[in-house]
Amino acid sequence: MTTPATGQAPGSSAWDEPRWHYRRSLASRVILMTTMAVCFAVALVALGAYVTVKMSLENSLDDSLTHRAQQAAAQAPSDVLEGQQIPAYAAGVADVRLFVLTPDGVARTMVKSDSPVPMGEPEIAVAAGQSASSVRTVAEGGTDYRVVAVPSRTGAYAVVLVQSMSTQESVLRRLGAVMLLFGIAGVIGAAAAGWAVARNGLRPVRRLTRNVERIARTENLQPLPIEGDDEVARLGTAFNDMLVSVSASRDRQRRLVVDAGHELRTPLTSLRTNLDLLLQADASGGLDDAARRELLDDVRGQIEEMSTLVGDLVELARDEPLRAVVEQIDLAEVVDRAVARARRRGTGLTFDVETEPWWVTGESASLERAVTNLLDNAVKWSPTDGTVRIRLNHGTLTVDDEGPGIAEGDREHVFERFYRSEESRSMPGSGLGLSIVRQVIERHSGNIRVDEADNGGTRMVMQVPGAPLLAT
Repeated sequence: MTTPATGQAPGSSAWDEPRWHYRRSLASRVILMTTMAVCFAVALVALGAYVTVKMSLENSLDDSLTHRAQQAAAQAPSDVLEGQQIPAYAAGVADVRLFVLTPDGVARTMVKSDSPVPMGEPEIAVAAGQSASSVRTVAEGGTDYRVVAVPSRTGAYAVVLVQSMSTQESVLRRLGAVMLLFGIAGVIGAAAAGWAVARNGLRPVRRLTRNVERIARTENLQPLPIEGDDEVARLGTAFNDMLVSVSASRDRQRRLVVDAGHELRTPLTSLRTNLDLLLQADASGGLDDAARRELLDDVRGQIEEMSTLVGDLVELARDEPLRAVVEQIDLAEVVDRAVARARRRGTGLTFDVETEPWWVTGESASLERAVTNLLDNAVKWSPTDGTVRIRLNHGTLTVDDEGPGIAEGDREHVFERFYRSEESRSMPGSGLGLSIVRQVIERHSGNIRVDEADNGGTRMVMQVPGAPLLAT
């Protein structure tokens, strides 16, 4: 079914199909646009030259006829109205027709062998003294004539000169033919120049296209060779930057797979070992309650570790913005819950906690996960009998540990996805925790940074906009 107006199916649009000129190659469009531009320029110049020459010829002819008419009027005998004729050479008008015109519209020839030409109102007005002169073109018998009328010296009649414009028209026809030939030659030359420009100027584009096709075919992300500093070179540079980003992303993904596989392998191996022990114990009479409880606690901890890793991966996959429907949360309560969880992981550590109420608008679970990740990082790097110092003051959460600290060169990368420093590769974790923290804090319009603690350890500083009192 199509609509009567457009002939298109209902719901379809002209934008659904590419425009016809985009279906053509870039080289053909360059040639076409160059040729069209030259055609327009040639046509404009030819028209201007033609009009200029035509006006110049007409002005020259008018000036000459007017001068001759005035000369003939000065030399005409007094009894010319009685039928006397004068030779054409005597009047200086050997190549034109010469007439006298009375106010009543009667025309008489002054030169022998002239055939009359119809006169009109402009010439009669000159003969009657109502106009100083008249110049116009009259067509007769398929030929155009230029007619000039001037009053006689006595004012009793008008002297009219008529000259054929065939000579001027012949000149204009020859001029038009020459311009047409030169225009065709110019268009052909423009097409050839456009082809040369398209062939030579687009050579870097074709080379870039071949390289990109090779990369798509081989997945070899080696940077492209760049020559010059023109637009194509800038395009190649931008493409190389994209290749670097793609290569880095692929490396991070590979590293994630390796790290996640390593992290998953350990709890899975432990789970399988513990399950084998349970099966063997059940087959041989079973374990005592204390040993069985310890084994099950170990299994539960390994499952929690796997759940944490999977949760990290799921959290990083969430790129949607903060939901419009949120709740008012006391960040101090979020910190208290995260500290309670961290105490269970960091047995033997001392947690020095000081918090003040700070109400924020956001997602409680996400913020608790971010704070928990910060504390887990501090627990992981703190010594067995160390102290983790936590302060929440006017929306700024500071977490200090007594670990070795983070090197200056690694601080700007610790919040990147999948990043793990050389020192942390031997430690548990997948390098996703801090990147989750940054993602959550940015969704809540906050910021986070890493500094050096007073005792030489790591200081994490997180800021979330809010207010000290609950908004009503």
